[in-house]
Amino acid sequence: MPRLVLSPSVVIMLLFIYGYMLWTVVLSLTPSRLLPRYEFAGMAQYVALFSNDRWWLALKNLVIFGSLFVVLCLVVGLLLAVLLDQRIRAEGAIRAIYMYPMALSFIVTGTAWRWMLNPDLGLQHVVRGLGWTSFRFDWLVDPDRAIYTVVIAAVWQSSGFVMALFLAGLRGMDESIIRAARVDGASMPTIYRRIILPCLRPVFFSSIMILMHIAIKSFDLVVALTNGGPGLATDLPAVFMYAFAFTRNQVGLGAASAVMMLATVAAILVPLIYSELRRPVHG
Repeated sequence: MPRLVLSPSVVIMLLFIYGYMLWTVVLSLTPSRLLPRYEFAGMAQYVALFSNDRWWLALKNLVIFGSLFVVLCLVVGLLLAVLLDQRIRAEGAIRAIYMYPMALSFIVTGTAWRWMLNPDLGLQHVVRGLGWTSFRFDWLVDPDRAIYTVVIAAVWQSSGFVMALFLAGLRGMDESIIRAARVDGASMPTIYRRIILPCLRPVFFSSIMILMHIAIKSFDLVVALTNGGPGLATDLPAVFMYAFAFTRNQVGLGAASAVMMLATVAAILVPLIYSELRRPVHG
């Protein structure tokens, strides 16, 4: 009976997830353009991909966006979790406020932040209307700073989810260990540094995996907030893949970029998972 119940979902997963992954790999080895053409073309699409300056710019933007996004989400989420772990008043309401952005889609988040960061409508316009006429915050239209607006919006949406993970980890810790450390004269910063943070290693591991996955496949937030602009200043691999596969009629090249995104995810996550599984389990 368990096999019978699970078999439909397993078949669907194999077909619509791993099957389409395999199909994408096949397309990346063909000269497909507007429609799939199943003629073997070797590594020609990958050569064209790595000869494309836009692809390298998308990778550069991914490094900037991904590193800042992961680090800031971890820092903000951890700080919020530590704050809520102090058993403050109205904790439930505050936790709901922090978690609310995660309930929104990235399209909604991108649209809202595009309005707020628009120099003619948003923050800059409001502050100048209050009398600070020299105030300037036009990152959204600045090619050198536009990628950081994507970071701001993404951190705002995802840090609440990371906070929930850390808060669950903090609430699941053995209070007797902390009490014993206090009896021994350890200060709270020392307790957090030497006891609590090392015990939260599994939470860090899970958070990093989830955040890296979100960063690498980010598409809807970028499209709603900047549409990859100004110019190509906020172009990311997912935007590159969509543009070439569905608007420039280069399905093979788009498939090659998708395979490279999958390889990037695997190159990051597989070593992390392997190192975590090799850790000895105590207790």
